[in-house]
Order: sequence, then structure tokens, then C-alpha cells
Amino acid sequence: GGGLLAGTALAVQYFSTNRAKVIACEPDGADDAFRSFQKGKIVPSVSPHTIADGLLTSLGKRNFPIIQDYVMEIVTVSDASIIEAMRLIYERIKIVIEPSSAVPLAAIAEQKIAVSGKKTGVIISGGNVDLKKLPF
Repeated sequence: GGGLLAGTALAVQYFSTNRAKVIACEPDGADDAFRSFQKGKIVPSVSPHTIADGLLTSLGKRNFPIIQDYVMEIVTVSDASIIEAMRLIYERIKIVIEPSSAVPLAAIAEQKIAVSGKKTGVIISGGNVDLKKLPF
């Protein structure tokens, strides 16, 4: 777990000429990376529960040191905000994204990340969504 985050953080560190900051996001119900980041050591995920099933895996021991070194902050968001972010992407862009991919937009919507007046990139990835189980 944490491979996309670790890879993104390394790429930003390598390619950024303006000291871009990487901020990670997790669901409230599967926040092992958040807790690990706060404690400075890997805290295993115990009974995670979230609609963002792509984020149910535990944080990897190889990825964690990279995350510690190159990620500025990790925030958490509610499942309700994740669903609303999925709905917003569908309504505005007409694409269906998996719940895990909606987490960063949910963090912005919950104002957990200050983006006003800043150049901001949000990674939208994955197609792990069962259309029969869409929450909207």
C-alpha cells in the first residue's frame, strides 16, 4: 500500500522546480497511513471500513520511508464526502471514477487542503468501480 503516493512524491521531488508539496488523503475508516505518519512508524490497519475499497490495504514498509521524507501532510475524509466527490466528477466531467480516486477531491471539498490561489494538481486514477453498486 502507498505505492502511488510514494511514486508521486518521488516524481514531484525530482521534477519540481518550485518546491511543489505533496499532500496525501485517506478515508476516515481506513486511515493507517495518516496514523503511521503522525506516529513516525507503521501502524497496521485494523478492521478498515470505507467505500474506498482500493485503500483498504496496509501501508507498505518500503513505501513508508519515502512518504515520511517527501509527503508534507496526510488528511482524512468521510465516506459521505467521497460519494459527493464521485457524483461531482460524474456530473461535471461525465466520467465514473472509483471511490479511492475521489478521496483527494473530497479533501478539497471538505476544506482539509487549502488550494485557493494555488496551482493544484489532483490525481484521478483507476477504474475499479462496479456500476451496479454506484452510491448515487
